[in-house]
Amino acid sequence: MSAQVSALNLNPAASTTATWRSRSLAILLMVIIAGIFWIDSRYPALMKRYHAGTLVKAVGSLTFGQIYSVDRSMPLATRVWRTTANWLDANRVGMTFSFLFGPAALTFLATLKRRRTNSRYLNTFLGAIAGVPLGVCTNCVAPIARGLMASGMSTESVLATMFASPALNVVVLAMTFALFPMSVALLKLATVFFLIFVFAPAVASRAPKDSSTIPCPIEIPVSEAWSQALIGVLRSYAKSFWYVFRVALPLMLFAAVLGALVVELLPQQALFAPVSAAGIVVVALVAAFLPVPMAFDVAIAYIAMSKGVPLPYVATILCTLGIISVYSLSIVGKSISWRVAAAAYATVAALGTVAGLVARTLA
Repeated sequence: MSAQVSALNLNPAASTTATWRSRSLAILLMVIIAGIFWIDSRYPALMKRYHAGTLVKAVGSLTFGQIYSVDRSMPLATRVWRTTANWLDANRVGMTFSFLFGPAALTFLATLKRRRTNSRYLNTFLGAIAGVPLGVCTNCVAPIARGLMASGMSTESVLATMFASPALNVVVLAMTFALFPMSVALLKLATVFFLIFVFAPAVASRAPKDSSTIPCPIEIPVSEAWSQALIGVLRSYAKSFWYVFRVALPLMLFAAVLGALVVELLPQQALFAPVSAAGIVVVALVAAFLPVPMAFDVAIAYIAMSKGVPLPYVATILCTLGIISVYSLSIVGKSISWRVAAAAYATVAALGTVAGLVARTLA
């Protein structure tokens, strides 16, 4: 595996010379961005879905709502572009947050002398702790993960953050345990814990030895006054923003189209077919690929269960949909390693398959 580094050729020793003023301003920037998003948008929306309970609805193929109606009688191209537009509209707030917060996190981390510990498991734990309150889906966490990786954080920390944000959010967990049988909810939790505390450090253990010395791609200059610190942080933030934006935006648009194409090609009644091992594998592979918003996995799995979809398929969807996606995997590939991205996809699909097979014995 190889960890890719920004093409910006700046001084990696800058983190040792950043003053407390620069660090304080970087923290303030993160707090403002996160506070506005969490208070004005994310947690009110999540609580609304939680309180909806069994009445939770999902209108779009990849989204809770839609601005353009999509009907199966429409030509495939029309359905794909409409589903793409619906996806972009549904993710506009979360993506705006991630494109702003990711560079802010990179700017802050550039002021720190150390961004990882010598323990893979402690790094993993810290990454999970950072991801839990983020409140963003697997798609929106991707640009943030690119910023974290560029700062020099460990691979296991970044992966743990990416897995924890959509899957270990307290509201999403509450929805999961409220809507599903305890056995199915625990299956979901077990797969998430495996990804975070087994897969993430295991992948990191196979990283090359020199990956622990990744230079930070931005520079926080020495500042003696608040005005100098402010200018330095803003300049570094602008460089960080471009570093994240120039890769994450094109991949986001590509993932939106690709996800829409895949979901519109799926047969409408596919999940009502008799349960088989092959069927569970196919459901796992497709669900792990699709880019869906926060808590959509819980909602769509519950809706499917309430409409009579067999429990093994429901469990497979719940354990694969929303934990990764074609978008988050593409960011992992560009920022960390394509081998890590492929391993993450295969592992999530395998865990979903196991969950489906276990649920089959419980049904």
